[in-house]
Amino acid sequence: MILKKIAGFMKKTIALLFISLLTTGCLNYTQVTTIKTDGSGKMFIHYWMKWTSQRDSIIVEQLGLFNPDSVRKVFTSGFNKLTSVVTYRNYNDSTIHAQVEFEFTNLDSLNATPVFRDSKLSIKEIDDNTKVFSQFIKPVATGFGFESGNFSLTFIYYLPGEILNHNATEITRNKLTWRYTLDEIGTGKYITATYRPFKLKETPPWIYYAALFVLLTVIVFLFTKRVR
Repeated sequence: MILKKIAGFMKKTIALLFISLLTTGCLNYTQVTTIKTDGSGKMFIHYWMKWTSQRDSIIVEQLGLFNPDSVRKVFTSGFNKLTSVVTYRNYNDSTIHAQVEFEFTNLDSLNATPVFRDSKLSIKEIDDNTKVFSQFIKPVATGFGFESGNFSLTFIYYLPGEILNHNATEITRNKLTWRYTLDEIGTGKYITATYRPFKLKETPPWIYYAALFVLLTVIVFLFTKRVR
């Protein structure tokens, strides 16, 4: 009985040390998503944090946040294809990093991936000319179950159409960026944008002009050659 109490106390103490380490550190999370007109796309995620000592970095690695196998596990489902998983330490600025890249056939299907559970990723069609994208940012955006008052969260989406309405913090054409601290996320926040999709088989006018220019050039060349 005494041994069980000691073991329980040690387990609680270690857990408190882990929580203390994570809440005093700074974790940065960046998610870049490109969505194609047919709904498929790719996503790149990069998150990193500083450590105060070499021992701290080892502890953080053991938690699974920066363990390649653990990262693969939470980012894997039957609806996406992992193309790259990289974890590394930068001793110049005392940071530890994880980078994940994968392709998906449909944005909504990513909800079946462990790390995006409850993220409510969605693209809904309002009518033939309008779609609405949305994602719910959970209080713990990385999905690993740890909170910190010093998180930096960045979500970048390239949407396949003309942006009609949005709640992004920055926008450049069809590139939308949302930047938040974890305190700004609070108990959760939706990021959303309404857009008019590009036509699948629409040919840009400049292609016709270029083709016409090439045709005229060829005709002039042949005519000049015949005259000579």
